Amino acid sequence: MTNPNTGTSDGSIRWGILGTGFIAGLQAQDLNENGFTVQAVGSRTLESSKAFGDRFGIPTAHDSYEALVADPEVDVVYIATPHPFHHANALLALNAGKHVLVEKAFTINAREAQEIVELAESKGLVALEAMWTRFLPHMVRLREIIQEGTIGEVRKVVASHNQSLPKDPAHRLNDPALGGGALLDLGIYPISFAFDVLGTPERIQASATMTATGVDGQTAAIFDYAGGQQALVDCEMDAAGANRAVIIGTEGWIDIESVWYNPVPFTVYGVDGNVVERFDQPVNSRGMQFQSAELERLIRAGATSGTILPPGESVAIMAAMDEIRRQIGLSYEADTELARND
Repeated sequence: MTNPNTGTSDGSIRWGILGTGFIAGLQAQDLNENGFTVQAVGSRTLESSKAFGDRFGIPTAHDSYEALVADPEVDVVYIATPHPFHHANALLALNAGKHVLVEKAFTINAREAQEIVELAESKGLVALEAMWTRFLPHMVRLREIIQEGTIGEVRKVVASHNQSLPKDPAHRLNDPALGGGALLDLGIYPISFAFDVLGTPERIQASATMTATGVDGQTAAIFDYAGGQQALVDCEMDAAGANRAVIIGTEGWIDIESVWYNPVPFTVYGVDGNVVERFDQPVNSRGMQFQSAELERLIRAGATSGTILPPGESVAIMAAMDEIRRQIGLSYEADTELARND
């Protein structure tokens, strides 16, 4: 039986990997190391699929995404392509009757996210955003601590994600046509974290510095909530940082170590500064297997939505990112298509 608490699987549900890039390799390795069955891989070329399949011991290599989703021996498709292709790739898999785990950011905008969620729901299939951090043991414990009232009423969330990434203008991170910019690649982590702790904000204030290629090099936002709470989130792709996160409550705070969105330790402090709890639980592999175990749990339960990251929340997160992009003046081709359809 699949166990979401340990991130392990009995291997009875068969996975297909759509895309053969860096993130696909990380996911495939974590699946292999924790008992999941990786049955097939699909790429735009057979050469790429075969090379990926040989690397990770995957039995079947397909020469197209269409062939992958049509494979009767595949139950779930992991979408590992760049953001602008998530929408089309997810719809392709869902229409073929496959459950999907879609890399974050879930899509380019909220409209695309909503279309995926609606199609999955109509077909009784799972469409889960691959925000792997949500499913890690330290995040599970964080939610328990907050629910227990250990730090009182949560008043503020502060989270950063800053990295020094490739400067090549042709790199996908710097290319508007490929959904480039700090927000969708890096900002999705602290934004999703703020949603996890505080929910959907009532108001967003955002600011950014744009690159020569027209994408955001750094972005910061303040989320304001109806109860007076705030979240301060920021991201940058041309300078590395400590990448820590803090949750501040009326009776204490939680300090999550670097890099906070990985399976790392955290410390809970009381309002007097004394240590209340120290959490440090190592995990197998990188930790991406936990999101996969949750998806398998949903399939076995006959459910299309869980409580850790419901599909509707993925849509709301994309809507928040749409608003940030509106404020900083960053648009993509998919937004233009939306305007033409309105």
